[in-house]
Amino acid sequence: MNTEKRRQILTRLKANNPHPETELNFSSPFELLVAVTLSAQATDVSVNKATDKLFPIANTAHSIYALGVDGLKTYIKTIGLYNNKAANVIKACGMLIEWYDGEVPENREALEALPGVGRKTANVVLNTAFGWPTIAVDTHIDRVANRTKFAMGKNVVEVENKLLKVVPAEFKVDVHHWLILHGRYTCIARKPRCGSCIIEDLCEFKDKVYPDE
Repeated sequence: MNTEKRRQILTRLKANNPHPETELNFSSPFELLVAVTLSAQATDVSVNKATDKLFPIANTAHSIYALGVDGLKTYIKTIGLYNNKAANVIKACGMLIEWYDGEVPENREALEALPGVGRKTANVVLNTAFGWPTIAVDTHIDRVANRTKFAMGKNVVEVENKLLKVVPAEFKVDVHHWLILHGRYTCIARKPRCGSCIIEDLCEFKDKVYPDE
């Protein structure tokens, strides 16, 4: 895909959604960190249902740490892998309290040192909480980037590096949200909704699907 076509795609996505936001509910960097950690292999809807009950009770490193693993589990047991996630969140809270007075560090290496926090989670926190031009690549973004031929790669790291290279600076802060939402609601996995896609004519996917097919 050429540079001009990529710019046209991003321009349309921006016009359609000028101020994209994550669908996870949060009101602080710490709440976002917890929500994203819980969202691994789970839907944002399921995470929001759990955190909508958790955060009014405990929404700081100190207060969640005070719950303990078993206490935290009672709030997140509807989320997949909740046992491991509870353990990781409590350990992460302990580290945040010990090293950063309970605050979330605006630093990639520090974030990735926390249990349950990988590159993707760190990218989301840096981007959404702190406004960094990072691009977190999940399965939705990986699919959209490869299917459209916007930024092809054999794995999420390759796709991330390609996106960082080809996305103009003016779009980098928001491109993660545009692509994930596009993959979640339009360019879905089994049968892309090409007939209702605002970038259908720019997409280079050869096997487009339309309602009457």
